[in-house]
Amino acid sequence: MNDETTPALPADLLRLRGSIDNIDAALVYLLAERFKATQQVGVLKAAHGLPPSDPGREARQVARLRSLAHEAELDPVFAEKFLAFIVEEVIRHHEEIANGPVAPE
Repeated sequence: MNDETTPALPADLLRLRGSIDNIDAALVYLLAERFKATQQVGVLKAAHGLPPSDPGREARQVARLRSLAHEAELDPVFAEKFLAFIVEEVIRHHEEIANGPVAPE
C-alpha cells in the first residue's frame, strides 16, 4: 500500500527482500528434511539401545561447521550456536523416541 505519506520502496530493496523470503523458505524445507532424517536416526538408536546423544560426533560436527562457516564468511560463533540449537532439539526428539510413546491422559 502506498499513499502520499508512505514513500515508495526502492526496487533493489524489494528485490533483496524477495531473495530473503526465498532463502527463508528454503531453510524451512531444509530443516524439515534434516529433522525427518534425524527422526529415523532416533528410531535406529532406540532399536539398537544406543544413547540419544553422541558427544564425539557432535564435537566433530561443531568443528566441521565452524570450518565451513569460516570458508563461507559466516561468523563461526553464530554457526556453532545455530548447530547447538538444532542438536539440542534432535537429542530431545531422540530421548522421546527412546522412552516410547506417551500414553494419553
